[in-house]
Amino acid sequence: MMGTFTHPMTLIGPLGSETVECVVDTGAIFTTIPAPTLERLGVEAFTTIRVRFADGKEDDWRMGQLEAEIDGTRRPILCLFGSVDAPPLLGAHALEAFLLTVDPAEQKLVRKEAWLL
Repeated sequence: MMGTFTHPMTLIGPLGSETVECVVDTGAIFTTIPAPTLERLGVEAFTTIRVRFADGKEDDWRMGQLEAEIDGTRRPILCLFGSVDAPPLLGAHALEAFLLTVDPAEQKLVRKEAWLL
């Protein structure tokens, strides 16, 4: 079983930028950032989506878009407005956008190729 690890990601919004330490969570589809952080950066929600949690519960969460930077590469990503007390999560959608995968043995992010099959 893979343990958890963190990786820094810089969030870039209309009102500024902030670097956060994200828990890398390949089981989460979307990146989740505490709502106050996104609001402070000027990120606005463009939709609300239904999310299901590991315990089976469901809830409606706001989704926005912002620029993010990981290891010197900048990309647009979708993110959920998370709970104030939850850590930032780096989800699978952002990992794909950055062409990153997880090395579970070394607990680090590694570059991968873009495939069109």
